[in-house]
Amino acid sequence: MTNATFAARRAAFRALHQDGFFVLPNPWDAGGAVRLQKLGFAALASTSAGMAWSWGRADGQVGVDEVIEHLALLVAATDLPVNADFEAGFADTAEGVAANVARAVETGIAGLSIEDRVGTDLYPIDTAVQRLAAARAAIDASGQDVMLVGRTEGFLIGRDDLAPTIERLVAYSEAGADCLYAPGVTRYDDIAAIVAAVAPKPVNVLLWGPDMKVADLPGLGVRRASTGAALAVAAWSGFEAAAKDLLI
Repeated sequence: MTNATFAARRAAFRALHQDGFFVLPNPWDAGGAVRLQKLGFAALASTSAGMAWSWGRADGQVGVDEVIEHLALLVAATDLPVNADFEAGFADTAEGVAANVARAVETGIAGLSIEDRVGTDLYPIDTAVQRLAAARAAIDASGQDVMLVGRTEGFLIGRDDLAPTIERLVAYSEAGADCLYAPGVTRYDDIAAIVAAVAPKPVNVLLWGPDMKVADLPGLGVRRASTGAALAVAAWSGFEAAAKDLLI
């Protein structure tokens, strides 16, 4: 694939964030990417958990070299823009994050998220901002129009106080994030508050739990919704159910 091909995908991905709403499903292999494209989705995103499970590992047990290879595989498999679940950048230091982000950009991805989680805790907000700013600088230095997603993991580790979550998202926006994301936020009032706090920048919402409906999200001002590991969970659940029927 040529740089012109990547540039066209990146332009299309950014255009999706300008208005309206779209769903960003998360395949974990090339076959899934091809099937989702055939179903009519406009863009895709990787899933760290889905990828790890397909390799017989737990989420977070895949190294940066393997993730880079995986992203290149997804990009090559589809004509759609691909957003990278790049976990916490696979480095503690801002310099390490920048170096890894530069490698990810070379795979042809159209977007990339950086989390603020370290183990079962969050990086201090100042450190998290520095790491995100380093990712921004690496993208800018590449000359490629790759969207940067600032992601805070507080709700996923039980810190479901909205105020510090919004504080972080606003700080990440100011540090150069193009899109903001707080997975695990499910209350519609909270989602609307996040959208208002970071406007006019777009917000991604993780489809989470039985009460969240895709059709409700555009009215809250959400620009995009991703599935995270949900498709992988559904696939593995079906696999196990079918396999259990073979046991005697």
